[in-house]
Amino acid sequence: MSQTIYIADYEQDIREILTGFLENAGYEVESFETGDELFASFRTYPCDLVILDIIRSTIDGMTICKKIRSVSSVPIIIITDKDCKTDKMKGLTYGGDDYLTKPFLPMQLVMRVGALLRLVNMQETSAGDEDITYVDVTFSSKTRKVTVSGNDAELTMMEVELLSLLLKNQPNVYSRSDLLEEIWDIDSEDINTSVVDETVRRINAKLKLAGSNVYIKAMWGFGYKLEINDEKA
Repeated sequence: MSQTIYIADYEQDIREILTGFLENAGYEVESFETGDELFASFRTYPCDLVILDIIRSTIDGMTICKKIRSVSSVPIIIITDKDCKTDKMKGLTYGGDDYLTKPFLPMQLVMRVGALLRLVNMQETSAGDEDITYVDVTFSSKTRKVTVSGNDAELTMMEVELLSLLLKNQPNVYSRSDLLEEIWDIDSEDINTSVVDETVRRINAKLKLAGSNVYIKAMWGFGYKLEINDEKA
């Protein structure tokens, strides 16, 4: 059975182009001009993944993202304009799992969609019940959640996957290219590796907010690994 994707974007041309590429990849697609139209349909007929332009919406796009996340864990890809870094960060904070900045290649979106849906499938079929703990951070294979001192760190799906990979393989160092292939199943030649840097930044911010002594350290020229903040330890 094919998976259903909802798209909300105020530009008809973009909706049509993205719909065509996603349908060619085997997905069923419903497109909406506004986020509130998408949310109204979602409440009645939930989909498998949402693509949401958080800039253009009758109801503020951030509100739509929060509303969807309040009723569902469905993967959300947010779309932002090039110069709207603040909105991009808010969208991810409010529950977005991944993002793309306009302009982007349609195949970039198709690859991101595939990566997120594969992670959903992994979560649904995972039978593991092992907990992995490093200092005050714990990953549960059963619930696919990360906690800090027992409290939910509120990481998105992609953030959990990246951090859990480092937890399972600590103290190994992973390059950006390795993380793109392991987490997003994307060749680094096909996408800007800054998505890795941004995901790491968000994880570190959430770990710090949760009071953790752990952070992901950039090993310049090598990649990323887990470290303990000596100043807090």
